[in-house]
Amino acid sequence: MKHINYRQLTDEAIVLQDDAKSKSERATMNSIQALDSRFYPHYADHWDDRMFREVLLRHIHKDSLVLDLGAGSGFVEQMNFRGTAGKVCGLDPGASVLGNPHLDEAKVGSGEAIPWPEETFDVVFADNVLEHLANPEAVFREVLRVLKPGGSFLAKTPNRFHYVTLIAQLTPTSFHEFFNQLRGRNETHTFKTHYRANSRNAIARLAKKCGFEVRELLRVEGRPEYLRFSAPSYYFGMAWERLVNRFEFLSGIRVLIVAVLQKPRTVQVNSWQKLRMDT
Repeated sequence: MKHINYRQLTDEAIVLQDDAKSKSERATMNSIQALDSRFYPHYADHWDDRMFREVLLRHIHKDSLVLDLGAGSGFVEQMNFRGTAGKVCGLDPGASVLGNPHLDEAKVGSGEAIPWPEETFDVVFADNVLEHLANPEAVFREVLRVLKPGGSFLAKTPNRFHYVTLIAQLTPTSFHEFFNQLRGRNETHTFKTHYRANSRNAIARLAKKCGFEVRELLRVEGRPEYLRFSAPSYYFGMAWERLVNRFEFLSGIRVLIVAVLQKPRTVQVNSWQKLRMDT
């Protein structure tokens, strides 16, 4: 009787299964790329960070002292302003910030206690950070403190009323890690979210309460990044994008908010302070 090598057969079956899976993944990827080329030919990966960079470059100049709030390890290349600004500092709770190649100076710490003196920076920016703040009011006040008069605080953050964010608020961080893996994003870049400063009204209220002037509050919808893992989900995301961009009254459920806030050039003195000064 001929001896059957079951181990060899099992190994061959696994190889065939992996090969079929790889072919399926390549087919899906090719399908997504074809949809990108057809419906979003002018979009590139990290289009939202590219867009935010263009907004930031309107405020950052050769002599600007800049703080990247929540700088992380520097995996977002579009947030590299080293050589564009006079000096770029970075702050993050994680020690990986110390190896961030985009920074001239890095410190480990939190936005609730920014370790720089008053009126240090011309620009403070936060790229996908506001959604992670447990106490956004404390952070806004600290940003105001370290900004020079007339300095700008710019932030890009998800809108809490977008379908992706609504789902995120109902699911644990472990699901976010799994979903980001599905999108090809490193799970180590997935952090706990609170969404306490993630609507146009919430940011406007915080800005006013903390002493900022609101210059711009943009709401943006683009290529459906979160749904680019299958053709059916892609078409749903595209339909959503077309709808919310067509009607301005639906702008409140677009995916991103870009806030441009400014520290007043002169200190506002209220009537009680003025009375004490006069006496």
